Amino acid sequence: MSYASDYLGYDTPKLGFGMMRLPKLEDGSMDLPQICDMVDEFMGAGLTYFDTAYVYDEGDSEVATCKALVERYPRDSFTVTTKANAWLGNPTAEQTKAQLKTSMERLGVDYLDYYLLHAIQDNNQQMYDEFGLWDWIRDLKREGVIRRWGFSFHAGPERLERLLTAYPDIDFIQLQVNYADMEDPEVQSRANMAVAEAHGVPFTVMEPIKGGMLAKPPRKVREVFDAAGTGLSYASWAIRYVASMPGIITVLSGMSTLAQVQDNVSYMRDFKPLSASEQDVVAAAQAELAKVKSIECTGCRYCCEGCPMQIPIPDFFKAMNRKMRFEDEADAKRRYANSCKNAGVTADDCIQCGQCEDACPQRLPIMSYLDQISEELE
Repeated sequence: MSYASDYLGYDTPKLGFGMMRLPKLEDGSMDLPQICDMVDEFMGAGLTYFDTAYVYDEGDSEVATCKALVERYPRDSFTVTTKANAWLGNPTAEQTKAQLKTSMERLGVDYLDYYLLHAIQDNNQQMYDEFGLWDWIRDLKREGVIRRWGFSFHAGPERLERLLTAYPDIDFIQLQVNYADMEDPEVQSRANMAVAEAHGVPFTVMEPIKGGMLAKPPRKVREVFDAAGTGLSYASWAIRYVASMPGIITVLSGMSTLAQVQDNVSYMRDFKPLSASEQDVVAAAQAELAKVKSIECTGCRYCCEGCPMQIPIPDFFKAMNRKMRFEDEADAKRRYANSCKNAGVTADDCIQCGQCEDACPQRLPIMSYLDQISEELE
């Protein structure tokens, strides 16, 4: 099976607004004036897909989506997606199902366009099974509470094949896809996309810029894009590359500033798939990227939720990547020191309990990386 010409989402604008990395004020609260400006810029370009989750920013993301979008635009002018999470914080089945009511109250909606079981991985699918969430979410669709259902996915093609075979009535899924992860042995973007296409299941894309990493890729990669002479941002290459693939509903960009929205809108308002010559440019960039070593953290912060030492792992990894990618040890140490000061802990405070590695969608050897950071940046 492959995608029909009128698959679900074929006519959806190919840029979606990921509400995971919204701007905040110094006191940690959401910067609602800027978020409203960002939503206005996005909607003004004819873009309509918004994605959030029960656990994003401890619910503040859903509330901000309500205030910036739902309360300011007609309900039929946009679509909104949120997610139920069965493993962060170790909820019970009843608590997980109760997330739906809370999400809808936060969002201020009486139905959801799309609803997902959140971040299915090898080490957590059992919870979704034991809690009966597959039948539960199907019932929600039959009742009209949600219009479309699916799951976001952080595992390999074998598990995806089993799930799509077990649930042939699924409407869509959400996959991590970007030009850096197509052949990555952990993410397996290309293999997962092939499974989705074989089942005719369309998908939304998360992490098209890999947690912001591809907005400023390594120098050799930047040189490849610069040589193309388009004048487009590095992020534009990443997003357009993914949006050009078959079966795409939309590509989610987690935008944190109005400038990022404006940049994304500039090339996605009237999106056209990459030409053959542009595909060659991306292939050359992929070849250069494969030569660079770094910590492939996307900054989702799932690893931080249960850390008994409250170590800001993604912040430490960002600092280390300044050294690994850009050979800037002084800046890496400065960033690391600032993160340590703000958090009141260092990488050496890790007690090796392993919960972070269990929670990591990227399956990173986090404890080993923390040891390396302690040795090289302290």
